[in-house]
Amino acid sequence: MSSAVRSTRTPSTPVTSRASLCDARRLVVKIGSSSLTTSDGVSREAIDALTDVLAQARAAGTQVVLVSSGAIAAGLAPLGLPKRPRDLATQQAAAAVGQGRLLSHYTESFQRHGLTVAQVLLTAEDLIRRTQFTNAHRSLEKLLALGVVPVVNENDTVATQEIRFGDNDRLAALVANVVKADALLLLSDVDALYDGPPSRPGSRRIPEISSEEDLDGVVIGRAGPAGVGTGGMVTKVEAARIATGSGIPALLTSAPQAAAAWAGEDVGTWFAVSGRRRSARSAWLGLLADVRGRLLLDAGAVEAVVGNSRSLLPAGIIGVEGRFEAGDPVELADPDGTVVARGLVNYSAGELPRMLGRSTAELRADLGPEYERVVVHTDDCVRVIPPL
Repeated sequence: MSSAVRSTRTPSTPVTSRASLCDARRLVVKIGSSSLTTSDGVSREAIDALTDVLAQARAAGTQVVLVSSGAIAAGLAPLGLPKRPRDLATQQAAAAVGQGRLLSHYTESFQRHGLTVAQVLLTAEDLIRRTQFTNAHRSLEKLLALGVVPVVNENDTVATQEIRFGDNDRLAALVANVVKADALLLLSDVDALYDGPPSRPGSRRIPEISSEEDLDGVVIGRAGPAGVGTGGMVTKVEAARIATGSGIPALLTSAPQAAAAWAGEDVGTWFAVSGRRRSARSAWLGLLADVRGRLLLDAGAVEAVVGNSRSLLPAGIIGVEGRFEAGDPVELADPDGTVVARGLVNYSAGELPRMLGRSTAELRADLGPEYERVVVHTDDCVRVIPPL
C-alpha cells in the first residue's frame, strides 16, 4: 500500500453511529500505555495488531492521526525501573529513553504497509497560545495531505506540571479538535464503559451515551490497573465528552477490539455528539486558551450568555478576578463560582470594576461612547463543558 493514499471521503459524510465509523474522512485514534507495553517493554505484537487496523483504514481512504502513550512505559525496562516513577525528573528520563524506542517500532510496523509515520511531540504550551495552536494545525494538516500518519504524544521529556495535558486521552480529544476529525477512537485495556467496576459481578456494558443524563449513577474508576498509564476510565470519559461537545463522536473500546470497532460491530461504548462542531478558533478558546482572569455573573447574565447566546453586558457582572488586558481570554462563572464559558474580554481588569451593574446607556453618558461596547461579544464566547 502506498503512503500517498489520499482520502476518498467527502467532508460532508456524517459519522452518526459505530456502524458508520468507517465513513470517517479523518479519524483520531488514541491508544494507552497499558495496551502497548509489558514488563519487558514495548509489545511488538500489540503495535503490529494496531497498525494492521489503521492500515485498513488508510486503504479505505481515511486519514489517520495516532495519539500514542507509551514513551515513559517503554523507557522503564531499559532503565531498570520496576514501575512508573513518581518524580518528574525520572519520568522525563524514562520518556527520553522510551520515545525513540516507541517511534522506531511504529516506523517499522507501518512500513510493512508502505506507510510513512511522523513524530509530533506537543506540550500544553504548544496549544494554549493562539499562534502555536495555528502552527500545530498547519503542521498536522500538511502531514495528512502528504499521506503521512502523524504519531502524536505529549513531549514528556520537557513538559512540566506533572508533564501532561491531564492525560493523553484529553490530548487526543484536543488533537481531534485541531484537525477537525470526523470521529475519535479511544483504545484502552477495558472493552467499554460499564455501569460499575467491570470486575464487579453484575456490572453491565453501556452500549451508548447519548446525553449527560446517561452518565448519572455510573461509577467511573480513576486509576489505571496496569500501573503504567495515568487517569483511568474517568479521563477517557472526559475525553469523549470534550470531543462530543465539539461535534465529534467517540467510540471507547479495548485495543484488541480495534478491528471489530472499525468494522462497525457492536463493541465498546459509543458517545453520540452533544454539541455543534467548533471552528479551530472556538476549540482553542473553549479548551486551551491561557485564561488571565474571571468574571462572576449574576443568574440573569448566565442565562443570557449561556442559555440564549447573548453578549455579556456590564450590568450582569458582579465580580472581577485576575489581571488581564482587553483582548485576553477570561473565564465566565456563575454566582457559585462554576465556570460556564470562556470569552475574549473587551476591557482590562482595571477598567471593569467601575462599570459593574451599570447599563451601557449610563456608561456612555458618564464615561464616554467608547464604554458602550459589550464586555464579551457572543462571537467571542464559547460554552465550557463542566467536569465530571
